[in-house]
Amino acid sequence: MTGETGLEEAIEYHVVNSLGWNSLRPLQSASVEPVRSGADCVLIAPTAGGKTEAAVFPLLSSMVQENWSGFSLLYVTPLRALLNNLHPRITRYGDWLGRRVGLWHGDVGDTERKRMLAEPPDILLTTPESLEAMLVSRRVDHDRFFSGLRAIVVDELHSFAASDRGWHLLGVLARLERIAGRPIQRVGLSATIGNPEEIGRWLQGGQGPGSPEERELHVVSEEASAAAPDPEVMLDYVGSVENAAKVISALHRGEKRLVFCESRRVSEQLAFELRELGVETFVSHSSLSAEERRRSEQAFAEGQNTVIVATSTLELGIDIGDLDRVIQIDAPRTVASFLQRLGRTGRRPGTRRNTLFLATSSDSFLEAAGLLLLWRRGFVEPITPPPHPRHLTAQQLLALALQEGAYGANLWKKWWGDLALMDDGDEVLTYLRDGGFLVEDSGLLLIGPAAEKAFGRRHFMDLLSSFDAEKELRVVAGTKEIGSISPLALPREGSEKLGSKPLLINGRAWKVEQVSWERFEILVSPVGRKGDVRWQSGAIALSFEMMRAQRDVLLGETPDVPFSRRAVDRLGLVREMRAGQVSADGLVAESSGQDLRLWTWAGLKANETLRTGLGGAEGQSYNDVMMLRGVGASDVGRLAGASFENVAPRIPIEMVDNLKFSAALPEVVAIKTLAERFADRRGASVTAASLLPVVAGSNETTSEGTT
Repeated sequence: MTGETGLEEAIEYHVVNSLGWNSLRPLQSASVEPVRSGADCVLIAPTAGGKTEAAVFPLLSSMVQENWSGFSLLYVTPLRALLNNLHPRITRYGDWLGRRVGLWHGDVGDTERKRMLAEPPDILLTTPESLEAMLVSRRVDHDRFFSGLRAIVVDELHSFAASDRGWHLLGVLARLERIAGRPIQRVGLSATIGNPEEIGRWLQGGQGPGSPEERELHVVSEEASAAAPDPEVMLDYVGSVENAAKVISALHRGEKRLVFCESRRVSEQLAFELRELGVETFVSHSSLSAEERRRSEQAFAEGQNTVIVATSTLELGIDIGDLDRVIQIDAPRTVASFLQRLGRTGRRPGTRRNTLFLATSSDSFLEAAGLLLLWRRGFVEPITPPPHPRHLTAQQLLALALQEGAYGANLWKKWWGDLALMDDGDEVLTYLRDGGFLVEDSGLLLIGPAAEKAFGRRHFMDLLSSFDAEKELRVVAGTKEIGSISPLALPREGSEKLGSKPLLINGRAWKVEQVSWERFEILVSPVGRKGDVRWQSGAIALSFEMMRAQRDVLLGETPDVPFSRRAVDRLGLVREMRAGQVSADGLVAESSGQDLRLWTWAGLKANETLRTGLGGAEGQSYNDVMMLRGVGASDVGRLAGASFENVAPRIPIEMVDNLKFSAALPEVVAIKTLAERFADRRGASVTAASLLPVVAGSNETTSEGTT
């Protein structure tokens, strides 16, 4: 390595002599100055672009040269598995400088936690939920443990920002800043963000006193090299999971293949079929036990002629060694997700990034073609944090009472400053007090009986996490836990014997020997014949852009990627089958008696927003079509030019249970929150803006839509 990097000399030495690098990667070089300046940063590079080092090397340099003492650096990720993967790597970097690195999450034992509390590490790797648990724990001396905190690295920033876990993280960070008594530098890492400046400002939103504009923000992005070869991306149609297994078993023998599936059920089915064909196959998804996932990922990393079948759990930066191929069954939901997966390949010199799409149905084939069309256009979805997180506002107000024991009824805003998470704080706090979730004593707010009843189980553990995990039965073979399954996977009581329906988990079939509802556990034994398993899942709401791209494919636009002969034939057949549902002149409306079908190709959320704009017309929405009853084409035409600014879909009251912490909100507010999150006002407006009055008929076209 030649020239000044701006890093601590010991790091420069080890980069060359321990890692064997001749130079830093472009992102790493460009990140040194902004990160070391103390400014908030968003660092963006393709998967395996060295983002961790781009953040950690400069922060370690500042730690040494500015004499940071004690626990001063947080490193947060959304997955425990990713933390486990990163821990030895960051520990090595800390060892270069005599700095200790700790790991804290739900799988870390009590002995190790006590050791870290007694002797805090310099760097702590953890999750937002573990941070929350530490803040509310009576065992943690907050002022002592967190007072030296100077910076946080938020890995997989896009994953946090797109979900309630991001709001929860910002709420926790704001409380940590108040404890530390200083702004905490924030460094976000991501491979795929369509609006990095906006998300960087969002990341700054928990800064406490002052506004985000008062804090400096740097976005450092590493673009793909112009000299880099174009990725190898191909679309094939195979028609079934069984056929997909046959293709995978026949192609790329001797290579390491990572196969992404869009559901746990499909991943299990595919793994079983591959093993039946003699392919060494491993499985990774969220319902396998942590030990089984680790065993699979390690065996795959060390193998060669192997396949690992995974859901999005391996989309993030977990290191499973050098890959030769990525294979995608059907299509991911977003271009950003595809880019994450594509970036798992092409890491070795002389190799190219690659993905082979294998579509198992005509619908998924069209989804894949639409996604590839968007990708070739250079489109990446902007990240939009979920709006109006009032339920997280309630969670934070309750968690603060657990953390502090009590806090001033008129002083709560000092903990979060201008953070948008707390915009509805006054309204939420009023309900918490009126409902007995918080009670006031001498001007101080304390946890009340309603909160004890709703969230007090297991020492308020349910209050520490911003997401609800599906309640699943543990699957145990002998003394080994294999994973967990939904109760839906079991036959209904009395319908058939349990043992007559083998379960499929970890790519193998298991006979159910016994179900213990007291322990919420299933005892199983291996069986040779094929089984099945299913988990809870709801309707998939595809974006407006994704659906319009599918419409463009049907109208004749073809993504600039190679198609197999089967794919070419299927494309022609799909266009022929759905020719009556699209028109170059506009949208297609089909009338039949009292029923109207409007082929909007706008996405489920936009369609539900449109249906609400029609006065909540009776019917059903899908991603591609609205099914309306008692509505004529002329009624739909009246939506032309309508404003959807305050329109939100109607939400069934039973869906309130799907909103975490809904018990701490008035029912009407919980429903309002869900409705606002399910609205796509822009998609609805674009669809409605050009609608003209249409005449009822059997098969008409509205011009983008006109007749």
